[in-house]
Amino acid sequence: MSAPKTTRAWILSNPPTDMPDESTFKLVEQDLSELKDGEVLVKTTYLSNDPAQRGWIQKGVIADRMYFPPVEINAPMSSFGIATVIESKAADFPKGTLVNCLTNWREYAVIDTTLGAPYVTRVDPIPGFKETHFLGALGLTGVTAYHGLENVNVTKDDTVVVSGAAGATGSMVVQIAKKIIGCKRVVGIAGTADKCKWVESLGADVCINYRDADFKEQLIKQTEGYVEVYFDNVGGEILDLMLARVKRFGRVSACGSISEYNNSSPPGFKNWFEVIANRITIKGLIVLDAGARWPEMIKEISEAAVSGKIQVGDANETIVPTAFEDVPKTWLKLFEGANTGKLITHIV
Repeated sequence: MSAPKTTRAWILSNPPTDMPDESTFKLVEQDLSELKDGEVLVKTTYLSNDPAQRGWIQKGVIADRMYFPPVEINAPMSSFGIATVIESKAADFPKGTLVNCLTNWREYAVIDTTLGAPYVTRVDPIPGFKETHFLGALGLTGVTAYHGLENVNVTKDDTVVVSGAAGATGSMVVQIAKKIIGCKRVVGIAGTADKCKWVESLGADVCINYRDADFKEQLIKQTEGYVEVYFDNVGGEILDLMLARVKRFGRVSACGSISEYNNSSPPGFKNWFEVIANRITIKGLIVLDAGARWPEMIKEISEAAVSGKIQVGDANETIVPTAFEDVPKTWLKLFEGANTGKLITHIV
């Protein structure tokens, strides 16, 4: 069978200001370029679904204020994925190689292997672990969690509160903080009783359901004496509450704000003066800054998973079999809170 000359792709057609929907994207046919030296042609099997993607398509986003190029109108939606090399002009990536790369929402893609990590890396299977984990716990998500903790110098003497604790990044933050760094106490925040139970099974000392009527009272009780570190994945009201629960000279690792991504008028902070009065450090987190620590972190996390120190298994991911025509539908599940761990699209 000859290599394809075209591919189907989902492109950005209508940049949103609030909740995106299927009209945000358009399915098109695109030509595939001839391979140059160092390039490979890949077939996409899995797509990574990440809240950060929402920021890449916001209407009016200013490119030079972004850490990652925003998606242009009529360009394929940006996404990492797991794919198989079906044609190669790169010696280190022969035909049949499994790769983790920036496939975007395309069935087939030409990838420049010279870009290196994290834009394209080989997936060398680990016995007992699915290849999909290299999009999550053993890949970008795990590094995000680890780098986000190191970003604010978390130590074993710290108490860490983690929002979005049942999500892809939050669940790894819980495990890395408790099982690898050895933090004295880890408090999770999640959205259902079942999710909280799972977060506690990962190592959290306690997990609070933010949908409970007495959530604020529970949060105050579980952060008595205040905490050194808050790892923020959600922004909004929970971040505002936590500004009043962080110790003087405490730190906030700002990873995400999913509660605000689809809100054209997000609420303001009532507790901002806490940052001033208590000299709280809030530090933004972008995983691309992990640099030379990237492969080291992957190695540490993988070794911890193999040894059983941390849990990496089916519970860490939600894999949704998806026809290519329905790729946007699966991505939109991110904003329903339906997934536990990493949300992954399996193209079938």
